[in-house]
Amino acid sequence: MEPLSKKVQYNTNKLRKRLRRLVGTAISDFNMIEPGDRVMVCLSGGKDSYALLDILRNLQAHAPLDFELIAVNLDQKQPGFPEHVLPEYLTQIGMPFRIVEQDTYSVVKRVIAEGKTTCSLCSRLRRGVLYRVATELGVTKIALGHHRDDILETFFLNMFYGGKLKAMPPKLISDDGHHIVIRPLAYCKEKDLAVYAEIENFPIIPCNLCGSQKNMQRQVIKEMMQQWDKKFPGRLETMFTALQNVQLSHLADKARYNFQGLKPNGAPVADGDKAFDEEIFEPPIAELLSLTKNNLTEIESD
Repeated sequence: MEPLSKKVQYNTNKLRKRLRRLVGTAISDFNMIEPGDRVMVCLSGGKDSYALLDILRNLQAHAPLDFELIAVNLDQKQPGFPEHVLPEYLTQIGMPFRIVEQDTYSVVKRVIAEGKTTCSLCSRLRRGVLYRVATELGVTKIALGHHRDDILETFFLNMFYGGKLKAMPPKLISDDGHHIVIRPLAYCKEKDLAVYAEIENFPIIPCNLCGSQKNMQRQVIKEMMQQWDKKFPGRLETMFTALQNVQLSHLADKARYNFQGLKPNGAPVADGDKAFDEEIFEPPIAELLSLTKNNLTEIESD
């Protein structure tokens, strides 16, 4: 392999530092990992979970925080699954791990009709097994490899198809009530993680169970977001910021906000209604620059 050029090496180091900083910030913002924690990193063999494990190991080595890591992979018995890849990789890097064998693949194929989306049942079965293993291992946190784009995709899926303003939180109690689930990659972009995985040469294992489901709803949302990101740089960042800046008084959920009990008290309200003012939204500077560039290109082509 030829040595990397100075420019490539510089950009590589810059990316590593950015991802580590973003993970560290997310952990701090949401108090994801505390002293003495035993963190189970769910390793699927995909780029995101590899990056998660790698970054957490780096933080474990350098951060002033004492915590344990154990990698767990669920072998769902998909045909052709390379069983040797993860044990060999984890042994090579000296990472404690456990491989759990559970034939959820056969269950999914038996229950879900051909051509239907398998993700929902597959994820429920996988979740149940991993919760059980987390209890057996005595872990205090379960770390998943979902990133910023996964969170935004989930938000749009819930809004477009479920009628809910709901996303994928960076930290939450598991639905069985026994575990804390964390997503340390919450601030990381998927495209950065893809580059990182390529740089680190992780032994990626594709998911053959759902890899052919090109028309599923999440894929449609993903393509929509990719188009936005390409045409309007900065838009995804603004949308993610919105998830961190919720104003319940300006929505319409009467279960979350006491609209019936509202009474004027004669004092100014910083976030009160401005009924006669039209709200004006300035696009992010990156989006303005992109629009200007596109307009100039169109003028030149004319």
